[in-house]
Amino acid sequence: MTRDIVVVHPDNSLMEAVKLMARRGISGLPVVDAAGAIVGMLTEGDLVRWHEEHSEKQARWLDMLAEGGNLAPAFLESIRDEHHKVKSAMSSAVITASEDTPAREIASLMMSKGIKRVPVLRDGRLVGIVARSDLVRALAERLGERPHAPAAEAPARSIDEALKRRRGETVPR
Repeated sequence: MTRDIVVVHPDNSLMEAVKLMARRGISGLPVVDAAGAIVGMLTEGDLVRWHEEHSEKQARWLDMLAEGGNLAPAFLESIRDEHHKVKSAMSSAVITASEDTPAREIASLMMSKGIKRVPVLRDGRLVGIVARSDLVRALAERLGERPHAPAAEAPARSIDEALKRRRGETVPR
């Protein structure tokens, strides 16, 4: 699980969110409200779908204009402004897990829901995110192939134990 989480807010600029994803080398961002509650996810997939929808909306507006319909400039500007915010592209149906959710359940959620990351909540607050790469690293550790493990550290007995080690939690022996 990654605890160094980068988040955006629904009213943040979509351009800034995309630049943040590119700078950090990440493919998705949790979207949180002013109170810090998760309200959505912004992913590469959302951005691809958003762009397709944007083209359809533009085509409808152009059709209206071509048919002689008058669209007020303020109306067009407000649509343009709203369309360039995170909330216009994010997915609002977010699948989450708790810190105690076993790795196998998180992996099952990823497979069944077709998602690549699961935000982790404690008391409704975002505390981390488990990505597929976290599960792969935990599996590698479980298989004894953890490249950065200290020589004295025994391999993890389970994927859950490996994820807890990555979180820095004490694991009973």
